Amino acid sequence: MAASTPRAATLAILLPIAAVLVATAAFQGGASMAKSLFPILGAQGTATLRIILGALMLLAVARPWRNWPARAPLRPLLGLGLATAGAVLFFYLALGRLPQGVAIALQFLGPLGVAIAGSRRAADLIWTALAAAGVWGLVGHDLSAGTGLDLLGVFWALCAAGSWAAYIVWGQAATQAFGRGAAPLAVAIAALVILPFGVAQAGADLLRLDLLPWALLVALVSTAIPFTLEMYALSRLPAKTFAVLTSLEPAYGALFGLLLLHETLALPQLGGLAAVIAAAGGAAWTSRPRTLLPAPD
Repeated sequence: MAASTPRAATLAILLPIAAVLVATAAFQGGASMAKSLFPILGAQGTATLRIILGALMLLAVARPWRNWPARAPLRPLLGLGLATAGAVLFFYLALGRLPQGVAIALQFLGPLGVAIAGSRRAADLIWTALAAAGVWGLVGHDLSAGTGLDLLGVFWALCAAGSWAAYIVWGQAATQAFGRGAAPLAVAIAALVILPFGVAQAGADLLRLDLLPWALLVALVSTAIPFTLEMYALSRLPAKTFAVLTSLEPAYGALFGLLLLHETLALPQLGGLAAVIAAAGGAAWTSRPRTLLPAPD
């Protein structure tokens, strides 16, 4: 029995960390898989199909109606749903025009901004400067080289960053009222918000049965699996440790973009990616505690 105690203690630490890393990889792997649907459904149609299927999966797993709070305020939940819709839709629009590693790194400016908002500490000024240097490494290389980086794609990525920031802020109030049911309910609201955009873009192609197996796999990898793993990890890891681990997401985005989409980044862009990851991880570690939710992308 004595020999098994250290092993159990080690597993209690390693398993939640592994769950976060696998969840983060699943988010970005699912995004790479989703991009293969863009030629048929477009970014809006793909986002719609993915989030509707993901919402159905999450509602089936979490069943938030079982513990519906009395007199729960709906405004934070609606705000969280709108922010989730924006984060997913804008990210997919950016993904259609930018390399995946660049899109997710720019989107990460949202939670980074929330982490350092209102702070007057010198450390946060360092993270801000590091993030700014990272952004220039990501986009400045193409601008200075005159290779025509898609500025609309950059705009959509920054819109996704703003939506992710709103997601975190609204998530604090929503989780206080609805607990762990806030995330699946927000995804369901987001599905209703995005649906008109998907219908306008893809129309009847959203109902194509030949696309359903791949769309289900995308929803499973992008939503159900990472959500389940992060819910497991959130109750077992310190919030700051969780946040630092998720700051590796841009690296996963670049990796899966290379492996699945054959997207390569120039050396300055790789340096910018590393700077954004370092800024996000440092800001998460030194920031005040905030309610953590699974990443909306």
